[in-house]
Amino acid sequence: MSIVSIITVGDLRQGEEIARRLVEERLAACVNILPSMRSVYRWKDRVEESTEFMLIVKTEQRVFEKMKKRVLELHSYELPEIIALNVSEGLESYLDWISSNVE
Repeated sequence: MSIVSIITVGDLRQGEEIARRLVEERLAACVNILPSMRSVYRWKDRVEESTEFMLIVKTEQRVFEKMKKRVLELHSYELPEIIALNVSEGLESYLDWISSNVE
């Protein structure tokens, strides 16, 4: 089953590195890097604000654990956002493309 994973990073360079590694290692078929955004969140009993970049990772459920482990190796955050959303519908040929480009 295809999934979309959302990962946030603190700087563009790290986002580019994670994206490239995931695609090169066939843990993702495609990664979009969305431009700078503001995040507001609670961290260690304080409300924080920071600039982040969002990675939208197109991959398969069957490799999610391997992908998550790889992101944790590359990510600088103590507690990175790594979530996955099931893709319930989509262009069948695109979903097939995702599946065929992930190992």
